[in-house]
Amino acid sequence: MVEAISIPLLVGAAVVDSINPCAFGVLVFLLAYLVKTFKKPERMLAHGLVYVSAVFLTYLAAGLILMPILGSLRRFGIALYLIIGVIIILAGLIEIKDYFWYGKWFSLSIRPSDAQRIELYVKRISKKLSTAFGLGVFVALVELPCTGAVYLAVLALMSLSGVTIGNVSFLVIYNVLFVLPLLVIIFLMYKGVSAQRFHQWREHNKGLMRLVTGLVLVGMGIWMITYVLW
Repeated sequence: MVEAISIPLLVGAAVVDSINPCAFGVLVFLLAYLVKTFKKPERMLAHGLVYVSAVFLTYLAAGLILMPILGSLRRFGIALYLIIGVIIILAGLIEIKDYFWYGKWFSLSIRPSDAQRIELYVKRISKKLSTAFGLGVFVALVELPCTGAVYLAVLALMSLSGVTIGNVSFLVIYNVLFVLPLLVIIFLMYKGVSAQRFHQWREHNKGLMRLVTGLVLVGMGIWMITYVLW
């Protein structure tokens, strides 16, 4: 039996997940506020890097916790994995829907109450880097409904072969790729690119990003169902 997940599949999923409009939107808002508040680009850079580090560590920790939990489902047979596969496909269809009717009906997004709390916490960022770290942890947790579907699919596929050194390494690679575009945004804003340009790019491409994510999710869900029935 072939492995449930491979490097090309892992990298492709991570790249697609990394261009999620939710993750982009929160970071651009944070950096714009930091530039306005602290004036010095170095301050923005330091807080931005700490924020992204917190996102990386939180997602990695979540993966290390969830992978063995999902792996334990194997003792119940393939039924639960089939259910997860169907859930992943449904999440993909919701994302595809947003390409045609963005924001209508039900969408995978940050809850409005959590979005308001993020805005409040951003405005409470102080000169202490620990506040940026705390914000990163909070954002990583509350944006899971928006960014977590691809991650769930990857973790479910990894769990089919158990918690191995190889899968833990894959998990690290996935999360490095996930935060890489965020690091690029930080660097470009440090070099003078305005937050408005990133915001305009996000608004112009968010539907396409949802479409690509949805297609990947549907493909991964079908692959998972096919794998467990093989």
